[in-house]
Amino acid sequence: MLTIDQATFDAIVAHAKRDHPDEACGIVAGPYGSDRPERFVEMVNAAGSPTFYEFDSMDLLALYKEMDERDEEPVIIYHSHTATEAYPSRTDIGLASEPNAHYVLVSTREHGNNDGPVEFRSYRILDGEVTEEEVVVVPALG
Repeated sequence: MLTIDQATFDAIVAHAKRDHPDEACGIVAGPYGSDRPERFVEMVNAAGSPTFYEFDSMDLLALYKEMDERDEEPVIIYHSHTATEAYPSRTDIGLASEPNAHYVLVSTREHGNNDGPVEFRSYRILDGEVTEEEVVVVPALG
């Protein structure tokens, strides 16, 4: 189960809508071993694509160094799908390399960057196996 605070949920959705029709991506870091998504980090989709996302390698390296210094790990790795459901593609599954991370997908296919609901789903991806998990949005983590 992924427990996420409303502000972080809203930030992920806003990023996905803002970058539509391209895929958005980012990470929510948290204290190592805590499973608490606390620090929202919006990343740039270096691919600039509506069908694929790629973290900029230098940005990602800098973020991992910063997380290491802060004793953090990626708790959520998120990206959006702009024309398909919020389910990991074969490429997404192949790129999933963080065994403790929640992989969040937001589909903006129905409303794009306009007002309206999005599909927000979370998965664990381990050794190519995809398991959907419940998402619980709370007012604040505390």
